[in-house]
Amino acid sequence: MLDGFKSYLFPDPLDDGRFDTLRSQAEAAVAQGKAVVLAGPCAGISEVYSWLRGYEQYFLDLAINHEYVACMLDRLVEFKCAYWERALREIGDMVDVVIEADDLAGQESLLMSPETYRNLIKPRHKRLFSFIKEQAPVKVFYHSCGAIRPLIGDLIDTGIDILNPVQISAKNMDLRELKREFGQDLVFWGGGVDTQSVLCWGTPDEVREDVKRNIEALAPGGGFVFAAVHDIQADVPPENILAVWKTWQDYGVYN
Repeated sequence: MLDGFKSYLFPDPLDDGRFDTLRSQAEAAVAQGKAVVLAGPCAGISEVYSWLRGYEQYFLDLAINHEYVACMLDRLVEFKCAYWERALREIGDMVDVVIEADDLAGQESLLMSPETYRNLIKPRHKRLFSFIKEQAPVKVFYHSCGAIRPLIGDLIDTGIDILNPVQISAKNMDLRELKREFGQDLVFWGGGVDTQSVLCWGTPDEVREDVKRNIEALAPGGGFVFAAVHDIQADVPPENILAVWKTWQDYGVYN
């Protein structure tokens, strides 16, 4: 079984098609006064592992097949490092933020114990994020949905600078507490409006109150990029989207 992990054929991380238009796109963004945010070639190492194995086997591997997990995560780190070395050699002088993304938590809890994360995934995250920062002076944006709070300190230790999407509807994701505990070390990119319930089912007035409350919790002292918690779904009432926009304009500016 382990031989299959070692011989599994990944796509070519250095395929020229991944990089042909990077510089022209980055130059266009800079010319318009925009930040340059560059995503990785695929989802994060834990997420991709779960896709390769299927979720049931993924969780079994985390519990009892640590040798398999270590082997494949190491190979995924190598794949990503090859991509990031080339990408940041091409446009590292213009990139402000790079994106890596796993989902380490669900609505109520982590998808694994903190100890499992620390033993199997954290060392690989740290290696990957350190490598990225050695290539260019970029900030690492890390996405994980869910009740991620028990791992935020660990993620900061791996080298992330930005946390997204700040799922305020998940358990123990109180924004004021998160800001107080982690705001000195982390930018919160998200958490602007609860897309899981308030935006979908609330009135425009309830949406406005949610947006105002979230800005008041996360904005003081900086370190907050206003954004919705993940994607806005197609059936959200247009008046609620307008309420988000107007409230952000009214309250989302640093004086």
